[in-house]
Amino acid sequence: MAAPSAPHLSGSKKEKLDAAVFAEPFHESLVHDAVRAELNARRRGTASTKTRGEISMTGAKAFRQKGTGRARAGALSTSSRIGGGVTFGPKPRSYTFKINRKARRKALRAALSVHADRGSLSILDPAEFSAPSTKQAAALIEAQLGGRTLIVLGGEEDQVVAKSFRNLPKVSVLAAPDVGVTDIIGARTLVLTSDALGYLTTVAGTAGERG
Repeated sequence: MAAPSAPHLSGSKKEKLDAAVFAEPFHESLVHDAVRAELNARRRGTASTKTRGEISMTGAKAFRQKGTGRARAGALSTSSRIGGGVTFGPKPRSYTFKINRKARRKALRAALSVHADRGSLSILDPAEFSAPSTKQAAALIEAQLGGRTLIVLGGEEDQVVAKSFRNLPKVSVLAAPDVGVTDIIGARTLVLTSDALGYLTTVAGTAGERG
């Protein structure tokens, strides 16, 4: 019985890609805003410090005001004393800010087009992985890819691919709905399954946009 052929990647040929999505000029300021919005949305914003009014401390002065020969001293809760409150310290807050849907789609198209233009975008057929195999995935990465690699998966049938790539160093595996401009622009090479390609083409496309 012949051994199964090793998985391989197909290049991002122009005829395979939708020009409306993968031929977008690069908009640096727009991509920057989209990345900043995504990174800010990932911040938990839970850092918190106590002010003078929130710490548990007596309100009495450190020592009497007169007769000691020292300068006057106020409450022990001031920020200049050990155990005192924090002045202008962080409080729980949300770092998110709004970016228009059309602007985000345009930034997503620009990020995808960068990979298409420089030839770092590849299409992977999940059917080539009949069973999870980290060894085959590692060989594929070593032979055809390099640097930080992002694997984008589509449907449930891509789970075999996920199990094959998820433990490799410098390789990130994400589902297509979870992929943002930050992930795409930060990867040196981008690998899409057939379903992921269709999903991103639909999401980043201009169909349905008005004005």
